[in-house]
Amino acid sequence: MTSFHSRHKNARISAQKVRPLADLVRGMYADEALDALKYQPQRGARMLEKVIKSAVGNAQQPEQNSGRSHRIEELVLTEVCVDGGPMFKRIRPRARGSAFTIKKRSSHIRVALTPIDEL
Repeated sequence: MTSFHSRHKNARISAQKVRPLADLVRGMYADEALDALKYQPQRGARMLEKVIKSAVGNAQQPEQNSGRSHRIEELVLTEVCVDGGPMFKRIRPRARGSAFTIKKRSSHIRVALTPIDEL
């Protein structure tokens, strides 16, 4: 089974904010997923859109898949995964000499497309 992958590592957004969008588009055709994400107001939707477009570009390169180019209408999002990435840790001063830690979270966004005839 051939699948075409794309990933965005160390995306400066919390994985918790992107996961609902990943759940929204998982299992859709690639063109439907891009249409659905276009109307979502979240910043994570723009990041997920770019990763899907990159995977579609990988599928449309004939040299990567033995001389055959796949159309966007026949590609299905089989894997949309958002994992936590590294955190920047900062310190926020608080009352009476104490401090709170601030975790600036990042995430890894991973997408896999599979042609419909290979499912």
